[in-house]
Amino acid sequence: MAILFSLFSLFILFVFNSLTYKLCVQTEMSQEKQPNVFRTINILILILLISSYVEIIYT
Repeated sequence: MAILFSLFSLFILFVFNSLTYKLCVQTEMSQEKQPNVFRTINILILILLISSYVEIIYT
């Protein structure tokens, strides 16, 4: 179960990073702001994935 969820998590992170990149390009965001946007979105998605994993384990 953990291996399957890990693969799913990597896929989700890849998709959200590609969407974040498209957002940065489309809004013509400055190079100084982009790392903060990526970091924030990745941390939030990671929190969601961890809480989902904990929910799956304890149900």
